[in-house]
Amino acid sequence: MRWGTAATVAAAVVGAGAAVLVIGRRASERMVRPVAAVQESGPVVVRSLGAGRITFSRGPESLRPGRWAVEWDGGGHAVVEEVLHSDEQGVTRRLVRADRGTLAAGTEVRFTPRVHLGDPTAALGLAFTETAADGELGALPAWYLDGNRGTWVILVHGPEADRGQTLPVLPVLHRLGLPALAVTYRGDEGAPASPDGYSHFGETEWRDVEAAVRLALDNGAGRVILYGWSTGATTVLQTAARTAWSHAVRGLVLDSPVLDLPATARRDAERLGFRGAAAGLGALAAEGRTGVDLADFSRIADGTDLRVPTLLLHSPADRVSPFGSAERLAAARPDVVSLRPFPGADHATLWNSAPDHYTELLRRWLTPLL
Repeated sequence: MRWGTAATVAAAVVGAGAAVLVIGRRASERMVRPVAAVQESGPVVVRSLGAGRITFSRGPESLRPGRWAVEWDGGGHAVVEEVLHSDEQGVTRRLVRADRGTLAAGTEVRFTPRVHLGDPTAALGLAFTETAADGELGALPAWYLDGNRGTWVILVHGPEADRGQTLPVLPVLHRLGLPALAVTYRGDEGAPASPDGYSHFGETEWRDVEAAVRLALDNGAGRVILYGWSTGATTVLQTAARTAWSHAVRGLVLDSPVLDLPATARRDAERLGFRGAAAGLGALAAEGRTGVDLADFSRIADGTDLRVPTLLLHSPADRVSPFGSAERLAAARPDVVSLRPFPGADHATLWNSAPDHYTELLRRWLTPLL
């Protein structure tokens, strides 16, 4: 009887352990295997259209400040800007342009940050060259935009985006004469896969950004500015701290960086519908599956290794990366870090929330580094 009881308890423990593993893996899946996908809102209905304006059903999405794309089934795409009027009947915004498809009253649309479509020429009329950095896993495609300065800007997109995320800042870099390199890294479409199929939150990806630094220096760059979004910003921090070419790094721009990995992993699990202990299991699973050294990650995220001017752009309303981690970094390194908050903006959509303000901040910060 005692043996039967022991066996039953053991089976229950094993079963519970298996359940814990399954929950952890499911809760961590998007964190360790990010897929490029534009953040979208829920459906919003077009109420009416007029000359240079469009009225939507009222809701948080249609009331978002700034510049946004609206997309609809069949490949439709348009761009809207400021709210012109709002009441209980709907929200009227300025219609900037309709690129694809036909809008009509009753159409269900989704708000997305993808204002620009395609490559730099198609989206912005800027000439560019397709090139590639020679990474340790193979060729890493990149867009190169020429400029007359000796300092290049290397742009690193976030994990649920692609090089298109860099498009909004290319015009100001072009006006400043800064050559720009919008890069890819392991796991991106067209780039080599990560050997284990996982994202490592910059702990391996930084070597791909280092390959881009080498490409820039081998082609005439005297110095580089590293610029990243979300975990791409975290990768930028890793690169600046670890690269053998750190002497060439002139500055960093960090847009919505992930600085507290456990907290971000928990929030990501919550975005998938996991709560409480299940979200905590997701965070632990993300760390365990990728083998990230949290102590080393924390040292870099705390700015211990920062040596150059750093523009830190973040939102107190960020639902992915806690704003408090940005405040701690700025407080720890006021000698080099300039924190600029974007109230009300969501993760890595700071430009969309206030495009003119964002662009002017970037221009003013970059100018002394030229």
